[in-house]
Amino acid sequence: MSKLLEFIDAEKSRYETELKTFLSIPSISTESQHEPDMRRCAEFVRSELERIGLNNVQIIETGGHPVVYGNRLDAGANGHTVLFYGHYDVQPVDPLNLWTSPPFEPTIRGHKIFARGSADDKGQVFLQLKALEAHLRINGSLPVNVKVIIEGEEEIGSPNLEKFLEDHKELLKCDTVLVSETPMYGYDMPSLCFGLRGLCYMEVEVTGPNRDLHSGMFGGMVENPINALARMIAKLKDEKGHILIDGFYDDVQPIDEQERKELAKLPFSPE
Repeated sequence: MSKLLEFIDAEKSRYETELKTFLSIPSISTESQHEPDMRRCAEFVRSELERIGLNNVQIIETGGHPVVYGNRLDAGANGHTVLFYGHYDVQPVDPLNLWTSPPFEPTIRGHKIFARGSADDKGQVFLQLKALEAHLRINGSLPVNVKVIIEGEEEIGSPNLEKFLEDHKELLKCDTVLVSETPMYGYDMPSLCFGLRGLCYMEVEVTGPNRDLHSGMFGGMVENPINALARMIAKLKDEKGHILIDGFYDDVQPIDEQERKELAKLPFSPE
């Protein structure tokens, strides 16, 4: 491990330059004018996978922005296989006036680098790739099989990822998936996050009178749509945050005692 850390320390300057190049590409997947930038970013990731020593590197087309794939199967057919997932697209940058430095001009202030995508998700992707590179440079091989997929549509809900996974089951077959987009508990505490909450949303429209009504004359008789909507929202949870929708928890796995013990060890205090 010491040789790995020595290599990483020695390459820090190069890492910063390469990360800045990655972050400077305005790969905004929600805006059509950035389609050329999306392709350029996919090409950057492809070249990086090849450069660090991965095999079978390819850009795989989808119905939208492409997925970049590469692997390294040093552990053989019977070895454990880990699949790394990440994304190279980023969120829009508005409002620009709130940025201290331009969003696609990576700037280091203190021990942090500021740019769109530095924390979601180019920074994490880059970290994983640099770790793989260090292992390959120092040890010449990896102790497990590694597969990498970096997509370009996470920020728009990954509309083509499900079909991509279905179409490439054998290519992506693995034992463990590591998502390169989860937080650390603290700056000095590397963490493995093994549970995330999903998102379920809908649009509810409440219709009331077709014109303004005088509150003194109609306020007690005609329901205000805002009040009706407030009551609906209030019925979704109880005072302890428990969701009251029938069947909501049917498929939720409870936290077991060992997990509770591990969570309790984290150095947290409300203060």
